[in-house]
Amino acid sequence: MTRAAGRPDDGPVPVRLEVDMDYVQRVLLHLLRIPSPTGRTDEAVQYIGEEIRALGMDLIVTRRGLLNAVLPGLRARPDRAIAVHADTIGCMVTRLKDNGRLEVTQVGTHSARFAEGARVTIFTDDAHRTYTGTVLPLKASGHQYGDEVDTQGVGWPIVEVRVDERVHDADGLRELGLQVGDHVALDANPVITPSGFVVSRHLDDKAGVAAALGAFKAVLDAGVVPMVGAHLLVTIAEEVGHGATHGLDKDVAEMIAVDNAVVAPGQQSREDCVNIAMLDMTGPFDYHFSRKLLALAQDHGVPHTRDTYRHYRSDAASAVEAGLEMRTALVGFGVDSSHGHERTHLESVQAVAELLALYLQTDLTFPEWDRDERGPLEDFPSRSVQPVVLHDPARVHEPHGPHEATDAQLDEAEAHPT
Repeated sequence: MTRAAGRPDDGPVPVRLEVDMDYVQRVLLHLLRIPSPTGRTDEAVQYIGEEIRALGMDLIVTRRGLLNAVLPGLRARPDRAIAVHADTIGCMVTRLKDNGRLEVTQVGTHSARFAEGARVTIFTDDAHRTYTGTVLPLKASGHQYGDEVDTQGVGWPIVEVRVDERVHDADGLRELGLQVGDHVALDANPVITPSGFVVSRHLDDKAGVAAALGAFKAVLDAGVVPMVGAHLLVTIAEEVGHGATHGLDKDVAEMIAVDNAVVAPGQQSREDCVNIAMLDMTGPFDYHFSRKLLALAQDHGVPHTRDTYRHYRSDAASAVEAGLEMRTALVGFGVDSSHGHERTHLESVQAVAELLALYLQTDLTFPEWDRDERGPLEDFPSRSVQPVVLHDPARVHEPHGPHEATDAQLDEAEAHPT
């Protein structure tokens, strides 16, 4: 039987819903204060799960600790997903040094330049024993080293963690219970300024989690029953490249990854809107899906812009690389100094939540075509968004040059063969 592909986004007109920003701020601040470097995310996942259950949504947790919540829709399958990640960048102990300090390496991709001066929490294998400390360059005293402080270079081999304990050698560190492989979390120290800026480490992606929860709450508070069921996928290893490799099934036809948007010279992303990505380092996002989101934002007055990211990937990439046959898109809250001394604005977080809430009220990008992973060529919606003139293959030829026949000449030749 032939299926009609349908136009993109047929269905009821969505409504721009009010987002409870007091709720979003509360969740964001609480989550920022929970350390969750990749590999040590259980407490953050527990908190997020409790917030989701408080909204009345069902959820499951995978063996590894990834969280999958479900908002039921009028149609159970195929469905969609919004993906956020609970893990953050961090560090891990690689050596107990003879001077009583810790050598560390990065977890996730970030520069030691922005770790210098960071307050940290060090987690031992004893769940009741943690320590605090500071990341410092090897030459940390200007009074001792003078100009060498500024010329020593930047990198993980050039920093160490000073532990806030009376310890002067490696044996002293061992007596404290410190070991190679201990997680070291960079303390977030979140602040919301009177002007609405949020200054904190790990806004990536805890602001995304808060925005997504705000969007689902807005839909539930309004009593909207979505046309399509939706998953809220909370991953735990995005910062090391394999966040969304599991947790979803083949019935998920499309997924939005929510993450930070890069605010920097040469980028178009801003801290006062939702930023919709056209491309990241893994390639372009789905043409139809991304433009559906742009149209939603435009039609409903959600402040937005579009951007491309050259040194960036998200959960969308890991899902596709894992073999999930789905459309993907990326939206983000604008972050200045990403993976460093991060800053965003509540207006950007709100705009992300508003766009997600609009999206949850719509049908799939192509409701009929996206129903299955595969279908016949006749139904492929190739002309729905980007019109293409299809020619008779026998008549397709390169544009004629000075010595090439025109269509009229070809017709004449066919009518009067020699």
